Amino acid sequence: MVEVGPIADKVTSYFYALLFVRHPELRSLFPAAMDTQRDRLLKALLTAAEHIDNTPVLVEYLQNLGRGHRKYGTRAEHYPAVGECLIGALSRYASGIWDPETEAAWVRAYTTMSQVMIDAAATAELRAPAWWHAEIVAHDLRTADVAVLTVRPDQPYPFLAGQYTSLETAWWPRVWRHYSFASAPRSDGLLTFHVKAVPAGWVSNSLVHRARPGDVVRLGPPGGSMTVDHTRDTGLLCLGGGTGIAPIKAMVEDIAERGTRRPVEVFYGARTDHDLYDIDNLLRLQQIHPWLAVRAFVDQQAHLQLPDAIRGYGPWIEYDAYLSGPPGMIRNGITALRDVGIPAHRIRHDSVEELVVVGY
Repeated sequence: MVEVGPIADKVTSYFYALLFVRHPELRSLFPAAMDTQRDRLLKALLTAAEHIDNTPVLVEYLQNLGRGHRKYGTRAEHYPAVGECLIGALSRYASGIWDPETEAAWVRAYTTMSQVMIDAAATAELRAPAWWHAEIVAHDLRTADVAVLTVRPDQPYPFLAGQYTSLETAWWPRVWRHYSFASAPRSDGLLTFHVKAVPAGWVSNSLVHRARPGDVVRLGPPGGSMTVDHTRDTGLLCLGGGTGIAPIKAMVEDIAERGTRRPVEVFYGARTDHDLYDIDNLLRLQQIHPWLAVRAFVDQQAHLQLPDAIRGYGPWIEYDAYLSGPPGMIRNGITALRDVGIPAHRIRHDSVEELVVVGY
């Protein structure tokens, strides 16, 4: 991976060219525009390579991928074709170090990793559909580029507060994007998402500026492990940046519904007051629940990162920490939380690809 890293675009482009020439029947499983798909393949390979000796993290990551790939129509018989073309691309662009031993190692690794994904998909097949249709029943534009969407799935959708799902719109078939649930499971079965329109974001811009009540989207299965351990009574330190506040709010609701009184400290960060689009709802929850403290931080000049704001409070050593927001905030957050004494195993987030960058 070090050898091919500098020419990753060429490697992934060649891989997909091989795949679609040798197995043209697989082209329909992929979106029309492949830019993001190429990036995701490289991230998946980097993550697998970095965590090849960390079995629990790698297996959980691969199981999530395997379950998630069902929504594309991926079947067990597709994996050998992908492996054949992947090795073909790697051998071409890492020719300086490629030898029979390297190829054998990749064959073993890919076979093992793909089997984890296949098994996870087979298990999920027995429990849930590959996707759900969901009708948008409410669309609340909170700011010029943030909307809160409420949807009604066509059949029960089980999930845990703190998790996320992937979502596809009719305007961009086979283009899926991840969004966290912004509320705990509800008795009426409705689901809520916070969506920020980002530059050149096909799905996010469609959901914020084009979607209306009555439109139907597709949901993949739930994923993620940033959930509350209700067997513990320790406090929760929650950092939410931007729309990263969505799963934090869901976890607060989850704790409230269970009637526990463990302390929960929420730090909500944004660039402007206007971007604190959900602060009123959080403050209402704070008024109802004395165990909840909500602190908002606005930093228009980006001088004070949200994770640094926690240093003036605490102590946090006995708390479990949760991070949700942009990748940079998560990276800084891991460092800040460790600095204030929270051990790594009590820091939760769902950005597994970023673990490669921070070496966590």
